[in-house]
This record gives sequence, structure tokens and C-alpha cells, in this order.
Amino acid sequence: MQQKTLLLVEDNPDDEALTIRALKKHNLANEIVVARDGQEALDYLFAEGDYRERDMYQLPQVILLDLKLPKLDGLDVLERIRKNPITEHVPVVVLTSSNEQQDKVQSYNLGANSYVRKPVDFEQFIEAARQLGLFWLVLNEVPYG
Repeated sequence: MQQKTLLLVEDNPDDEALTIRALKKHNLANEIVVARDGQEALDYLFAEGDYRERDMYQLPQVILLDLKLPKLDGLDVLERIRKNPITEHVPVVVLTSSNEQQDKVQSYNLGANSYVRKPVDFEQFIEAARQLGLFWLVLNEVPYG
């Protein structure tokens, strides 16, 4: 059985800490890998750069992807994930503070499985992360692994 790994692509240290805290508090992920920019996320997924020793066929159970990222934005990352036959079926949840209709539409057009706006309130943020983890890491079944 494949270990349930979550790839969190987040450049905001506070949001990163909150998300990890919520997931660990509820024992929802065996491993949480954090990429702090879009290029690092792709390096991890495709076993390049600092991750070249990683088995690229050990895919995360889900990717939580922020849109506003340094180096390569989330929409570009999502597009590359969906264009690659190895990663095309990995569930991607856009978890962002953006409420722009264009971002929502473009995320879904590029193949996002879900679009969730980050709650501003601390407790709501923790609960949203818990629910995302529960669904995507426990209930959802992926076609690989």
C-alpha cells in the first residue's frame, strides 16, 4: 500500500504552518512535503533538481496548490501537472486566497479537482484544512498506487 503523502505548495509560512498543524492534529497524512514555490513543486513531482534522487512514480495522494507563488505561479504548475502522463491524474486542490472569478475558471479549465478559498479566520482555516485532508487523504481513491 502506498504511503499517503500530501504535497503542499505554499509560499506563506503562516498558511503552511496552519495547514500542517490541522493535518497532523487529525493524523491525516503520513508525510507532508512542502514546496515553497512553483518550480520546487515541479522539481519534486518530476524528480529534478534537489529531488533528483526521488522516485517520481511515488506520487502524492493530493496536491494542495496555492496560486500566487514565486518563480512559477500555481496555474502554470497545474498546467504542467495535467500535461504530463505520469501526474495527470494526481488530485489537485487549489487552496488560495484569490477570489478572482478568472482564477477559478482558469483553475478548473486546467484540470483542478477543487477550488477552495482560504478562510481568513484561524479556526475556519484549521477546519477547512481538516476537511480537505479527510476527503482527499482518507475517502478519495486515486487510480495509482
